[in-house]
Amino acid sequence: MTQTPTLQKAVYKGDLTDGMSVLDFIMDQPNVMPRLNDRVLNLGKSRYVDLVGTSKPSELSKSVMLSLKYASASKKEEKSAHLLTHWVVSDLATEKGRTLLLNALDQMRSSGRIRVGFIANPSAGASDTKLEKLVVGAAETLSPDQAAIKIKRIFYRYVLEPEVQFTADGNLAAGPYAKFTNMPGAPLLTQNMHVPENWLVESIVSPYDLDNIRLEEVQSVVHSQFELEHLLLEGHCFEATMGNPPRGLQITLGTESEPVVVDTIVMANLGYFQLKANPGAWILRLRQGRSSEIFDITSHEGSDTPVNSTDIKVLISSFRSHVLKLRVTKKPDKIGMDLLGEDDDSQPGLWNSITSTFGSSKEEQAEAETINIFSVASGHLYERFLRIMMLSVLKNTKSPVKFWFLKNYLSPTFKDFLPRMAKEYGFQYELVQYKWPRWLHQQTEKQRIIWGYKILFLDVLFPLDVKKIIFVDADQVVRADMKELVDLDLGGAPYDDLQIVFWKHGYWRNHLQGRRYHISALYVVDLRRFRKIAAGDRLRGQYQALSQDPNSLSNLDQDLPNNMIHQVAIKSLPQEWLWCETWCDDDSKKYAKTIDLTRPPDMLILNYDKSTHV
Repeated sequence: MTQTPTLQKAVYKGDLTDGMSVLDFIMDQPNVMPRLNDRVLNLGKSRYVDLVGTSKPSELSKSVMLSLKYASASKKEEKSAHLLTHWVVSDLATEKGRTLLLNALDQMRSSGRIRVGFIANPSAGASDTKLEKLVVGAAETLSPDQAAIKIKRIFYRYVLEPEVQFTADGNLAAGPYAKFTNMPGAPLLTQNMHVPENWLVESIVSPYDLDNIRLEEVQSVVHSQFELEHLLLEGHCFEATMGNPPRGLQITLGTESEPVVVDTIVMANLGYFQLKANPGAWILRLRQGRSSEIFDITSHEGSDTPVNSTDIKVLISSFRSHVLKLRVTKKPDKIGMDLLGEDDDSQPGLWNSITSTFGSSKEEQAEAETINIFSVASGHLYERFLRIMMLSVLKNTKSPVKFWFLKNYLSPTFKDFLPRMAKEYGFQYELVQYKWPRWLHQQTEKQRIIWGYKILFLDVLFPLDVKKIIFVDADQVVRADMKELVDLDLGGAPYDDLQIVFWKHGYWRNHLQGRRYHISALYVVDLRRFRKIAAGDRLRGQYQALSQDPNSLSNLDQDLPNNMIHQVAIKSLPQEWLWCETWCDDDSKKYAKTIDLTRPPDMLILNYDKSTHV
């Protein structure tokens, strides 16, 4: 800024013209001394470091300097000067080469202001260079200004082959596999899959708790099998006239013989939607009812359909991401109608058509009487808690019960056991899935990811004909009829929750303005109301803004709805619906309708007999 007046005056007088170099003009001034080294100022000379000892810079060194990508410990350090640069030239197929790279990365992480570049140097004739490709590919793919990076002592194995493999006798091979050897026995290990964004992969075979593997306690090898279950069809939908997302628009995906296989709603967040699909031909439509009565699909990109067709035909023919772009327009006689507006109950087929149009009246009545219980769990310990919670619900609830579980993190053992348990105790169940959208800020710790699923995707996790769900933590024991919660008047709020007084000063005291802080161990969600006021969109928008700060949302599933309490109302449940040793006295325990198992697992005493199979 101090040079700006000088330059303005020079331009005005004609001393500095368009054809001149501003740098040369400044450096030619009598008051400027060229204090920098001539090698820096003279752009005509090469600045490459000679790696081979010749008088002229080699082509190798030029190539390395131009293309090499560097890793650093944080986003801040990427943009600052580095005092030291390590070039690691090694063969990662050898233990020595891997150790060299790991040591360099460890020093980079601990000392600061150091960056590391990797140059693959595989041995002559080496056939397996997958690890080198992975490291080099990661460096080339991840931009330097990405904050999505933690250096851990983890090396990956590919389990994806580029083409179908056959045995020597011409039969189909069993499939690709990864084998880890010489693993430490004492540390607690986790086995996980990193897959493309549009893949839904689940573990289908393993007797072990893949979240908590301690090899010293395993008699033989830990074997697991994963399966690609679904390929996602993703998309973005906008109104053609205004360009805004049609918030709450309902979309179905099906076939000629089965028009509705899966359904979902369009988020206000980027107009995003996702639907579970598999290879084959699919038909995408607006859901019958309010959505199809108000809107028409007027244009689409990424489909396999003629432009003027009302039904969108989509062919899933590869494993790559398939993204649709839809434009919808209100029908001429529905211009003033709001998709999420108040219903006119005298007119059939509006918002009340959210219930299934394919079932008989008896089926609809049975569905209305069924109590829907939603829960999440990860790891064998909490799955044991989950079975106890289920039995306590069934023991005390007279109405039919249907359990809904987040499938993403259930173990193969629990999924195999669930049908037998359902047959034994006479309940229904369904497993729901949702892939964390790629545009939504990602969590890295599994527990925080599960917390996110508890609250961020309630409007899209369940089929659209499910009207109300009750979330119950896996470590709860229920001692009352859950029909009481179903019949509870929410007073227009989309959900009700348990209240506690944790915060007597500071941010929460000021923000809540006399209201109670609500926890997420047990809550009731009116899904129709929740979708109608776009509560999911509001929660995701607030999450996206707050989650960028690592110090915010320490208890994600509780802090987020409490922070949004002025926009998304919460009705407080009576205190007896959750008894917890942390904040409840012993005298109130006898009135408790649910009890939180907060004691350490080795102190639990459960009074269920052996016939409960838990």
